[in-house]
Amino acid sequence: MFKRSVKSLDDVLHHLLRSSGLETPLLQRRLIEAWDEVAGTVVAKYTAEKYIKNQTLFVKITNPALRNDLAMMRGQLVMRLNDSVGSMVIADVRIY
Repeated sequence: MFKRSVKSLDDVLHHLLRSSGLETPLLQRRLIEAWDEVAGTVVAKYTAEKYIKNQTLFVKITNPALRNDLAMMRGQLVMRLNDSVGSMVIADVRIY
């Protein structure tokens, strides 16, 4: 008899995503979608656009006072957003 290597479906999907180069874009998309939940509904109301470039999340906030408050919380936001997707996706948040 021969021995078979049995892998879980989760492992197979992770390997497939990683080998086809889709893992990072998927995690980035999840992180952008998690912004509203992590930042809160009030902040989400004043968020105009969000995108990731070079491991930095850029977020446009329309309220100047809120923009200043969020800029001071950058470290906490990075930690919370990365925790929400379970991976180190971004290294910085730029509020503009």
